[in-house]
Parts: sequence; structure tokens; C-alpha cells
Amino acid sequence: MDKMKKDFTPTLLDFGPLQIYLARHFGFCYGVENAIEIAFRTVDENPGKKIYLLSEMIHNPQVNADLQLHGVDFLQDTHGKQLIPFEQVTAEDIVLIPAFGTTIAIEKMLNEKGIPTEKYNTTCPFVEKVWNRSEVIAKKNYTIVIHGKPNHEETRATFSHTAVNAPSVVVKDMKQAKELAKYITGQRKASQFYEEFKGQYSDGFDVSKHLERIGVVNQTTMLASDTQAIADFLKQTMIDKHKLSVSDTEKHFADTRDTLCYATNDNQGAVIGMLETKADIAVVVGGYNSSNTSHLVELCEEKLPTYFISSEEKILSAKEILHYNFHTKQEILTTDYLSIKQPVKILITSGASCPDALVEGVINKITSLFTVEKNSSDLIEQFQ
Repeated sequence: MDKMKKDFTPTLLDFGPLQIYLARHFGFCYGVENAIEIAFRTVDENPGKKIYLLSEMIHNPQVNADLQLHGVDFLQDTHGKQLIPFEQVTAEDIVLIPAFGTTIAIEKMLNEKGIPTEKYNTTCPFVEKVWNRSEVIAKKNYTIVIHGKPNHEETRATFSHTAVNAPSVVVKDMKQAKELAKYITGQRKASQFYEEFKGQYSDGFDVSKHLERIGVVNQTTMLASDTQAIADFLKQTMIDKHKLSVSDTEKHFADTRDTLCYATNDNQGAVIGMLETKADIAVVVGGYNSSNTSHLVELCEEKLPTYFISSEEKILSAKEILHYNFHTKQEILTTDYLSIKQPVKILITSGASCPDALVEGVINKITSLFTVEKNSSDLIEQFQ
């Protein structure tokens, strides 16, 4: 009914004393579904074989725990810390590359061991799209500016792929983009760059040469509005410095267009649409280390008290909820989070790495706190 995905109004599940508004688009994206399908098919097709994952398949604890229960071992944690030495891996083993992708160096090392990575590579095609876009502008002698979280698996992989083709630097937010602009305009000494952006620039990066022509790409799960703002700001910086006309802009700033994945765009758009509905609170479901989920939380926090939970188990009662503050990286307990005025109106969404079953579990847990005549299954039938 909405093939172009232009309708971002939420779906109302009306339980009487409780009204739940479910975001129009939420949960698993194609890249995640594809990665999980490949992983479990690999387990089924290779009984008795040692199967490894380079790191977490996706940022969802339940999915990763399920893979481990099926005998899959993780070689690294989400930050790249080694859990199992690569020396233990042999050519007889299978190594799955997660949806985030991996660095060129790690892939080369595995291939040299005789491990075929291509067959078991679950890298999201939208991540590969960023790599391809970067390669195109690199051939035109642009430096690549990556908007992303420097320690995130996807950004580490993207940085590896861009740095092979062009000078590259990572900016994590608008604040860093503004600092980068000072080096572009010469407001800051080049020598300060290497300390300020330590660990975020490619080998041989020369501030005096490599910031003359730039293009912006991003980690696919960042906030679309943030990436656009950074690209617009750096573009204007180039226009002002070089006194460019609109037709001359590409002499110093590449037109990369947006490199967010469709699911990130749809989920963020659906949250923005959902927030037009008056409600008491918002609940966002997903893994606490999920980048795209944290950005959905950010959007909700601008309008409503927002509770970021990983599962229904975090809803302790009608009085207490255990939720995650991703700003402080702490789980906190909040009391009296539900309104006593009925009907209670709750907005619900989830990140692209969150299984639908977890969202359903959260809905069922919340409805169990109220006296309702219908359950979620009854209401779902109305939409089928």
C-alpha cells in the first residue's frame, strides 16, 4: 500500500487504556537479514567444521548469543580486541566476515592462510556502496572525509578501503568537522592536526596538500541530518576559501550524495513521522552498542522521555524500568515512568539489528501491565 515508503505515520495498536504507536518502518534491514541467513546456513551446511566470526555479526546480543549457541566463535570483540588468536585459525576452518565488513589487511591475512573469505562474506551491500563511491572520487584526486565513529567496525573497515585509494580522515561529529575546517582555511597550524586527529587519518596524510579537494562519505548508520549538515558545512568552507561559483564547486568538493543505507533513512524518517503523534513516552528497542539504534534514541529524546531497552526483561513493572543511557554508557533504573492518566500513549521503534520478536515481546510485556480486552495478536489480525 506504500510502495514508495513515503507514509511515515505510525500504526496504532489500541488496547483501550493503552495506546501503542508503532513506527511505520523499524527493525531488521536487508543487510542484517542476509548476514544472519548466511551465518546459519553456513552452520547447517558444515557440521563438524570450526566456524568463526571475525566479530559480532550485528550489534544485537540475542542474535550473537544464538550464533554462539550454534557453535560459532568470535575472533574479536566489537572494538577489535582479539579474543582468539588468528594463529589458531587454519585453512580447514571457516571465517565469516560480519555485516560491517572488515579491513583489507585482515581479509588479506585470512586469504594468505588459505581461507576463502568471499564465500562467507556477509558485508552489507550498502557498506560496499560507500566503498565504491569512495573509490570513484579517489580516482579524481579527492581526499575522503568519513563521517563516522572512529572505533566502530564499519568505520574501521571503510577507512581501510578508502585509505588504499586516497588520503582519508574520519570526523565523528560536527564539532570535529569544524576543527577540520580550520586546517582547510589555514586558521590552525598543520602540526596541530596530527595530534588532534590522532588515529583518524591515513598514513602519509599531508595537511598542506590533502585538504584542497575533499568528498564526504559516511558510516551508513549515522544520523542523516548530521551527515548532511557536515557535508554542507565543509562544502561552504571550500566555496568561501576558494571563492567558488556554484558551477565551480566540484573543483574542490565532490558531489558524493548521501551514502546512508535505505533502512537507516526509512527508520529515521519513520521516527520523525511517529514523533508528530502526541504521546507520554517513547521506547526504543535494540542492542546497546548499536549505532543506528542510538540515533533513533537521539531523535526521540528531543521530544519525549525516552527509554532505550535491549529486551522486554528490562521492563520490571508498571513502576520500574531498567534502561540504557548511551551518553554515559550506563544502565539506569527509572521509577514512575508510566503516566497514571489513561489512555497511556507509548511510541515504539527498534534499530535495524533488532529482531521483530523482541519488539513483539516488549509490546506484550507492556500490555501485561494493563487490564486490556484484546492482545497484540488480536490487533495484528486487523492488519492482515
